[in-house]
Amino acid sequence: MNIFRLAAELFIIYILYKLIFEFIIPIYHSTQKIKKQFGEMETKIQKDINAANARHSAVHKEPKVKREGDYIDFEEVK
Repeated sequence: MNIFRLAAELFIIYILYKLIFEFIIPIYHSTQKIKKQFGEMETKIQKDINAANARHSAVHKEPKVKREGDYIDFEEVK
């Protein structure tokens, strides 16, 4: 009877070993890798957005015009 109990305990230990090292740990590593990739992608997108905003604001700034002297009205010459 004692040998059957030992065999059952060894079988349970083997199943737990396989579960931990072939299922749980690889899933943990995969989730960590995916989180890292999403973080990198988010920072890249944020940099692209900031660069686009900088380009947009640089292009659409109103030029400052110095007005010297009096303003002369346009008159059509016939």
